[in-house]
Amino acid sequence: MAESKTKYDRQLRIWGEQGQAALEKASICLLNCGPTGSETLKNLVLGGVGSITVIDGSKVEVGDLGNNFLVDESSIGQPKAKCVCSFLQELNDAVKAKFIEEYPEALIESNPSFFSQFTLVVATQLVEGSMVKLDRICREVNVMLVIARSYGLTGFVRISFKEHTVIESKPDHFLDDLRLNNPWPELRRFAESIDLNVQDPVAHKHIPYVVILVKMADEWAKSHGGKLPSSREEKKDFKELLRARMVALDEDNYKEAIETSFKVFAPRGISSDLQQIINDSSAEVDSNSSDFWVMVAALKEFITNEGGGEVPLEGSIPDMTSSTEQYVNLQNIYQTKAEADFLAIEQRVRSILKKTGRDSNCIPKTTIKSFCRNARKLKICRYCLVEDEFNSPNLPRLQNYLTDEDYSVAAGIYILLRAVDRFAANYKSFPGQFDRVLEEDISRLKTTAISLLSDFGCNGSNLAEDLINEMCRFGAAELHVVAAFVGGIASQEVIKLITKQFVPLSGTFIFNGIDHKSQLLLL
Repeated sequence: MAESKTKYDRQLRIWGEQGQAALEKASICLLNCGPTGSETLKNLVLGGVGSITVIDGSKVEVGDLGNNFLVDESSIGQPKAKCVCSFLQELNDAVKAKFIEEYPEALIESNPSFFSQFTLVVATQLVEGSMVKLDRICREVNVMLVIARSYGLTGFVRISFKEHTVIESKPDHFLDDLRLNNPWPELRRFAESIDLNVQDPVAHKHIPYVVILVKMADEWAKSHGGKLPSSREEKKDFKELLRARMVALDEDNYKEAIETSFKVFAPRGISSDLQQIINDSSAEVDSNSSDFWVMVAALKEFITNEGGGEVPLEGSIPDMTSSTEQYVNLQNIYQTKAEADFLAIEQRVRSILKKTGRDSNCIPKTTIKSFCRNARKLKICRYCLVEDEFNSPNLPRLQNYLTDEDYSVAAGIYILLRAVDRFAANYKSFPGQFDRVLEEDISRLKTTAISLLSDFGCNGSNLAEDLINEMCRFGAAELHVVAAFVGGIASQEVIKLITKQFVPLSGTFIFNGIDHKSQLLLL
């Protein structure tokens, strides 16, 4: 791991050693190694995935030199999978790389069990029928699937997996867990030991804002029937109360207290999102339940019992104006409470594992600790089958997207990317692909798209003529600049899925290179 720490230093700062270890254990299969597939896999190889298998039955042609950086003139006539695999291996010799010279569509038909050996499959440039079949295969063997496609100046990325649970969701903005609206006895006693009316001006300006808010909230509650500020007027009055306690203009601790006073007003208990998770039927665990759901079951018990309606304390505090002694004491109080909560959760996890007939020590302490630290930020992603979305998309949403000024082009691209596959099935080539009369293909694609919308029940919905014309003009070209972008998004989602960190895309990601926009459609 020492060599990995040096090699992957920057990315370790994002997903840590645990995330990197998950990447290095992962086995990735790529279907089709054109520009989109090559760009996706390039990012994963540089990131240090354990092994890759490239599946492609085509040979390198002259046209490939203009859009795929992983082939060169010496590759012409050679198996594309072999050439791309060789170039990728040069980027990172720690990654095990192999190739199979076979068309993915044929492999999906002839050997569906082949895909069960992988952690994740990245399928690029597949038509609708192959996507549907591959998705079914991957679902049956519990292998994650990421589908990516670039088509002219457009593209899409979609994830398919029955259930993906995330402990370290790492949201951009999230309130720290200080419990100022519900302090536990030790925190309250510490606050009571500090005099807000201390005469020493240096001591007064170094009282931590946590202490100021706990004491002032208690003072407020005593004069308001035990209730904290709730109305806009009361919150304003509470801030004025804090301001009145300042004895000098340069007291940053009181300014911090005023700025963060909203933490006192925050509702107690758990969020509706977390409530939904602990109420999920999967929280009723048995011997087949995943480690995540066992820990959720323990969390549910903890909230009802030791937690008193709250999740385990995270145990960290932000920087604040304070004397060193008081800050360290405060930090210890939070860490001690967090450790006690962790031990209570751990005991419940071990007990549940024993009751369900599993080894009571099969979930490591580090995993339980991470779960406790992130209990407020848990996420579950469930994806419908590609076939279900294709046959029965969420009709009200689709109609809204088609008529919404902001989403109509993205929805149009989604429909047209489906329509070009139907077109290809009927006419044995994609619209505008060969030297046919373009106007004829435009008319055919328009008819196909209208038929598709009619199948969904979107009668009367129209697609922009310009967009239909553009899709025909693209001629199914895979432009490198678009492939690089779509491949970047796809590889980013792969990393989220493998490391189980950050929240992956919840719908179909549409890239619109015409208007330089990216949007997510939840269908």
